[in-house]
Amino acid sequence: MDRLPAALERAGNEESWAVADAISTVLKNSEELHSWRRRLLSACIKGLVAMYSSSKDESKQEVERSMLLRLEELLRVVEEVDPDDWCNLVKTGLKYRYRDETFLKVLNVAIQLLYKKESSL
Repeated sequence: MDRLPAALERAGNEESWAVADAISTVLKNSEELHSWRRRLLSACIKGLVAMYSSSKDESKQEVERSMLLRLEELLRVVEEVDPDDWCNLVKTGLKYRYRDETFLKVLNVAIQLLYKKESSL
């Protein structure tokens, strides 16, 4: 469980995320769930940044779309993100995916969630 978020940053495949989802289900009524989701959010952001940087073309659109939807879901639950992770995602995403409709929609949702008046970001 401790090594899974680091593996998710590199892998970007659904099999690893299925394991993460199973762990989330087990932790459903646990105090550890929020911390676990924060780690998954960070791994998701780092995975997207790695995908965008390594695949400057949009050849893995379906995998990226799946990750973006997961990012949106995690942001809605966690509602906070590491500022460095956020900066890297925005910078890299806008550099390589500024025409990608899904990226732009998720970015807009993220901005709405993260930049509320009561947000610390």
